[in-house]
Amino acid sequence: MNMSGVSTVTEFILLSFPCSREVRVVLVMLLFVSYILTVMRNGAIVCAVKLDRRLHTPIYILLANFSLLEICYINTTVPNMLNNFLSETKAISFTACFFQFFYFFSMGITETLLLPLMAFDRYLAICQPLHYPIIMNNHLCMNLVALCWVTAFLCYPIPIYFITQLPFCGPNTIDHFVCDPGPLLALSCIPAPGIELSCSILNSLIIFITFFFILGSYTVVLRAVLCVPSAAGRRKAFSTCGSHLAVVSLFYGSIMVMYISPTSGNPGGTQKIVTLFYSSVTPLINPLIYSLWNKDVKLALIHVFCGMRINQSS
Repeated sequence: MNMSGVSTVTEFILLSFPCSREVRVVLVMLLFVSYILTVMRNGAIVCAVKLDRRLHTPIYILLANFSLLEICYINTTVPNMLNNFLSETKAISFTACFFQFFYFFSMGITETLLLPLMAFDRYLAICQPLHYPIIMNNHLCMNLVALCWVTAFLCYPIPIYFITQLPFCGPNTIDHFVCDPGPLLALSCIPAPGIELSCSILNSLIIFITFFFILGSYTVVLRAVLCVPSAAGRRKAFSTCGSHLAVVSLFYGSIMVMYISPTSGNPGGTQKIVTLFYSSVTPLINPLIYSLWNKDVKLALIHVFCGMRINQSS
C-alpha cells in the first residue's frame, strides 16, 4: 500500500462508555469512590506490612507487593477514564496512548508473575514446612519479587515498538477506555499479521505457563492438606489457599477471555466490561479476599492506626 502523502495520526479518541450526561455523572462518582476505596484498602495493607515487624515474613512481603501492584494497576486506567468522562474531546496523544499501553500491560504481567510466586510460597509452607524457613527467607523472597517486576517491564517494549512503527492514517477512534493492542492493530492502515501473531503467542505463553504452574502447585497442596490429621489445620490451609485461588480465578478468567488473541473479534462492549472488571473491580475486592480477613493483618492495622492517633494526640 502506498502511504506517501497520507496524514499521520497524532492522537486517538477513546470512546470509553458512550452515554448521556446524567449517566456519565453517576459513572464518574462510582469510579471515583471505587478508586479511593481501592487505594485506601491496598495502601492500608502496604503500610501495615511495612510498619509492623511481625509481618516481615515472605507471605506478607508478597501480599504487600501485590497490594502495591493493585494501586499501580488501577492508576493506569481509572484517572484517565475519569478525565475521559469529563472531557468533551476524549483525546489522548499518540505517545500517551502507547505509554498507557506499556504500563497497563507491564502491571498485568507483573500480576501474572506474582501469583505463581505466591502459589509457590504456599506450596513450600504447606508441603515443605520444615525446610520452608530455610528455602523461602526474606532475602530470597524480595529478590524473586524484584525479578517479577523487572521481567514484567521487559516483556512488551519490543512488541510496542513495532506497533508504533505501523502507519496510522485514520480513523483514530478507539472503541475502548484504554489503549489496548486489539483496537490499536485494527486502526493500522496496513494489516500486521506478524505483530498480531507475536502478541498472541507472547500473551498465551505468559498466561498458560503461569496458570498451569499455579494449578500444579495447588494440586500438590490439596493432596497434602487432605492428609493433615487435624481438622483445624485443614481449615486453616484451605482458607489461605482458597483466598488465593479466588483471586487467581477472577484474574485469569478475565485475561483469558481478552488476550489469548488480541483481535479475536470480541464485541467492543464485552472487551470494555471484561477489562474494567480485571483492571478496576478486582483491585477493589482483592484486599477483602486476600488480606483484610487475616487476623495478623487486622491486628497490625489496629496497632498502626492506634499508634498514629497516640502520636497525634501527644
